[in-house]
Amino acid sequence: MIKKLTSLLACSVLAFIAACTYTTSEGYIIEENSPAKNAEFDIPYGKSDIRTPDGANALDLETPLRCNVNWQTQQLILTLPFNNTAFKLQPTAQSDDLPALEVTGFTFDTMPAEKALAKLTKEAGITLTAVDAPYASISGDDLKGELTDVVDMMTNAAGIFYTYNAEKKLMTLSRRSEQVVYVPQTRPIILGLLDVLRGAGLTDMTANWSDYSITFTGDMELRNKIKQLINYFESNPTLVAYDVSVFMITPYDGCDVEWKALLDEFDFGTITTAQTGVIGRVLTTTNEININTLQRFLGSKASVNFVSEGKFVVPNKWFSRFDVGKCGVMECAGSDLSVLARADVSENNRISSEITLETTNGQITQFKVRNKLGENFMIIGLPNELFGIKEPKSETVVFMVPRLIKTMKTSENIKNNI
Repeated sequence: MIKKLTSLLACSVLAFIAACTYTTSEGYIIEENSPAKNAEFDIPYGKSDIRTPDGANALDLETPLRCNVNWQTQQLILTLPFNNTAFKLQPTAQSDDLPALEVTGFTFDTMPAEKALAKLTKEAGITLTAVDAPYASISGDDLKGELTDVVDMMTNAAGIFYTYNAEKKLMTLSRRSEQVVYVPQTRPIILGLLDVLRGAGLTDMTANWSDYSITFTGDMELRNKIKQLINYFESNPTLVAYDVSVFMITPYDGCDVEWKALLDEFDFGTITTAQTGVIGRVLTTTNEININTLQRFLGSKASVNFVSEGKFVVPNKWFSRFDVGKCGVMECAGSDLSVLARADVSENNRISSEITLETTNGQITQFKVRNKLGENFMIIGLPNELFGIKEPKSETVVFMVPRLIKTMKTSENIKNNI
């Protein structure tokens, strides 16, 4: 089934038994209770619940870019050149090339992927270790080609990663892999990629602002999604940037804010639509209602307290996330709020936004907003009981301005483009 391509196979199989592993009857190794994964660190002094202070956790290198919104000089359309060749996605773990062997007529019935791969690699004298088996079941009929191609086909079908150590003749399988993606040295693009990763639910990642890379650990589905996003930039896509301001209002008279007074304060047609969600309402407005005129109106009726202000970037038809607390005051009420958005840009610069608000306790509400460039929208009527504030009566307002970033590939070396 497997024969030599360029070198002879070693006759003996290298025995490799790692700590905290066991060998199955099929001959491959299962890692169990790895010390690196399950170690409990002993804190020499104090209680076991001691943790990193909030002040240290609040340090975020994105803050100068993420949390800086100039409401006076917002550029609604920005053309952004970028060097497409700068995109690169690769695993951080080193992996040697598999032996140059040819597979002929490899057939197997439906079985767990680790069992099928053990069957394949056994003839090549390779020891197989499965970090977090069992994996999805696969089947194969008359598989042919180089060993590398067949292994790639089987692991992709099962949604798992592998690395190979040529010295030990050891192949390691895992559901998750640490990956690094390099992007053009253009800040809106790396911010957009970070927001897409957060939109996918990923929180454990590290951005390196010297080489514009993002390191993350994810499964095959997430890796493939990032590859799709990289390919998406081949078409010179449009990105949607949202400037966001979140603040709480506490009425002076202890009653609800009379939002209908907006209709008296501003000309008819300034508020173009009003929609009701599960909780709250969303209003789309002309730019006559902007962050300054809105807060001036509210200031006559309530105290206005800043919660957070920042921006996030959504590639067209993708899904991104803005965590309010990243640009807010530590442990402030509402700091665990997140704004999730999916954007779709159509003709004449019309923007359809699917906006979802959620906290660590779950989803609060969602809206579908359709507006044209130059219009704003705001979510009102979010009672602060959602954030544990029962008295005095108050509510949270989310004000958002969508902008367009039109990308353009170039062969020039573009660096640190804002």
